[in-house]
Amino acid sequence: MSYLSDDYVEETRFGFWFLRSHTWQHHVLRVAIKDLRGLFSAAPPANPVLLDAGCGQGKSFQYLRQVFAPQRLIGVDADPHSLELSAEEAARQDMTVELVGSDCATLSVPDASVDLLFCHQTFHHLVEQEKALAEFHRVLKPGGYLLFAESTEAYIDTWVIRWLFRHPMHVQKSAAQYLAMIRNQGFLFEDRNVSYPYLWWSRAKDFGLLERWGLRRPKPFGEREETLVNVVARKPLEGGA
Repeated sequence: MSYLSDDYVEETRFGFWFLRSHTWQHHVLRVAIKDLRGLFSAAPPANPVLLDAGCGQGKSFQYLRQVFAPQRLIGVDADPHSLELSAEEAARQDMTVELVGSDCATLSVPDASVDLLFCHQTFHHLVEQEKALAEFHRVLKPGGYLLFAESTEAYIDTWVIRWLFRHPMHVQKSAAQYLAMIRNQGFLFEDRNVSYPYLWWSRAKDFGLLERWGLRRPKPFGEREETLVNVVARKPLEGGA
């Protein structure tokens, strides 16, 4: 397979299958988009231009339409086969989606042309993370929003995830490190714009079974190592506001 990124880390067969499963769509994508919508301090832009960075097989499209009603939806991915599947998914959902073959570190998208940039479970696949984040900042309009939802190193670097999936392990980060990277790029957000979902599938050691069976008490926020972080971060308006 010829990918559109020199640093692309090819997914396992299981991983590629999982990204079109009901579990992925219903328990991961749908939940993340709903959570991100609740992290806005103000109403999101009406009829936005929305870019899905790392759109994969297009399973996010229907949920992004339901929640944000974009007037224009752009899907970007570095895997040509995934883009073919995204086109099929858009047709199945009777949606018009502009699909772009591009590395997130070199987005083929004009400056200041996007209102909302959705990056869900994509960043931990990227080797050139700083460049990708700079590209996200570049293509967003002043006042536009980055919708960032990511698994942390505490989740990615577990035996079950390393066994089933494939990731560039040397770039994995903690929740705090991801938030610092986003802030250092010039995005603005407050504590109320951040969440740390503690979902059953993100507890890779036992998927929450011991807690569900009453054999272990769940660790409260502040005493556990976070496996997920979601943030809605805003690109400042001209003049820094």
